Amino acid sequence: MLATLAAQPLVLLFLVVGVGALVGRVSVRGISLGAAAVLFTAIALGAWGASQGLQLAIPPVVGSLGLALFAFVTGISSGPNFFHALRTAWPLMLAVALALTAGAGTAVGLGTALGLGPETVAGTFAGALTNTPALAAAGGTPEATVGYSVAYLFGVLGMLVVCSLALRHRGRDTDAPSPVVDRTVRVDRDDRPTVAQIQQRHGGELRFSRIRHTEEGPAEPVTSEHVLARGDVVTVVGPQAVVGAAVADLGHLSSHDLVADRSRLDNRRITISTLAHAGRTVAQLGLEEKFQATVVRVRRGDVDQVAVPGMVLQLGDRVRVVAPRERIADVTSYLGDSARGLSDINPAALGLGLVAGLLLGELPVPVPGGGTFTIGAAAGTLLVGLVMGRVGRIGPVVTSLPHTATAVLSEIGLLIFLAYAGANAGGQILNAFDSGDVVSILVLGAAVTAVVGASLYVSMRWGFRSGGTRLSGIIAGAQTQPALLAFANGRTGHDPRVALGYALVYPTAMVVKILLAQVLGGL
Repeated sequence: MLATLAAQPLVLLFLVVGVGALVGRVSVRGISLGAAAVLFTAIALGAWGASQGLQLAIPPVVGSLGLALFAFVTGISSGPNFFHALRTAWPLMLAVALALTAGAGTAVGLGTALGLGPETVAGTFAGALTNTPALAAAGGTPEATVGYSVAYLFGVLGMLVVCSLALRHRGRDTDAPSPVVDRTVRVDRDDRPTVAQIQQRHGGELRFSRIRHTEEGPAEPVTSEHVLARGDVVTVVGPQAVVGAAVADLGHLSSHDLVADRSRLDNRRITISTLAHAGRTVAQLGLEEKFQATVVRVRRGDVDQVAVPGMVLQLGDRVRVVAPRERIADVTSYLGDSARGLSDINPAALGLGLVAGLLLGELPVPVPGGGTFTIGAAAGTLLVGLVMGRVGRIGPVVTSLPHTATAVLSEIGLLIFLAYAGANAGGQILNAFDSGDVVSILVLGAAVTAVVGASLYVSMRWGFRSGGTRLSGIIAGAQTQPALLAFANGRTGHDPRVALGYALVYPTAMVVKILLAQVLGGL
């Protein structure tokens, strides 16, 4: 069988993916490895093949494809929130850089004490932080490769432990998004504010879906120009905490339920599947003007969000629309409401975005002293994906992908990369253990992983007060390790805070690791 796998790399790839996925489902005390099990399955098979004198390897171009695809769609899905968070995230990025620098200092100090050469130290640093571009920056010599291969496995396992510690506290997260609710309110004010004024007063996070002016009158559509008079009954939609404040501001909760009154208005969940609407904001749909309709909620994946006017829509988003009963069919036709919108991978954006990201990853960046480095395919495609996800549309060209499509493509890309990385590392591990320095390398690698992991955990949890969910994504991003992201996603049900934490720190961590490995290799 091993000979067949050595001769058939595609058979090896899908065998590792299938067996690893089955292993990843095994749960011990509620904890399972998920997609990370594919990596360990591939390492085991690669090591077994090497012990029999056979090289079980997956072509590098296949691994590069998987990594680029995974990084690009991760960027696409994180883009809408990334740049908003980036404005206040520079201290967090600085903390990540300092934690990695502490790891490099540990590598130099302990590596010298253990009698290891600079190239071995640099490779061990790259392996302890599971970063292949850093290995290349360290020179990629046999000494560096030995250090990388020995330290890599604990680099994943050690950080899995740190991720697990972070996720143990996710039940007490204070940064969890407030659930979206709707409440019917009776207005007690006499100053007759407009809907727009109330929305502005509460941060623009509210939507008004229905209004009734008289006790027996019908519910009517609401526009931002509507004046709210004493005795009016309105339905307010928004985050629970914000809606509570708006109720106190306007008057009191009403015993009437306008949502149940469908004599004139009705509501429907409609899927955005018409390409012309992708990348446009809720306001740009123009539903109020065209159909007297209002979008009050947007469901993306498994998360409900308030449909604020500036929110950029994606194909596959499911919007809750309130409209006159006779116009619901027209609105449905206008937005599409086809399952195709959930799975359209937008091949033009996917292909051109990957091209731009791969080229960016190979762009030489000068460093002091006359040298250059490249950030690599993963960082390049991630950065391009972040920009495209944030922009959403350039003229007639849609630059985003549906949430469902990004989830599927991300999983496929991740599994392919993990199979490649594991098979190649497994083939090198036995050679690495032939080195007389293997114990010293193991000690050094474990120390670097532990120092960086502990620094991140302490600084993020108590310094930045990051919740456990977001912290798991930050740890995965700082380690530049897709297996950790997959583990955290599996434990949290793909909570968007995980991907956001990952995307925030990944580019910084990638560049800092490459620079530090280059410095270590040149000492």
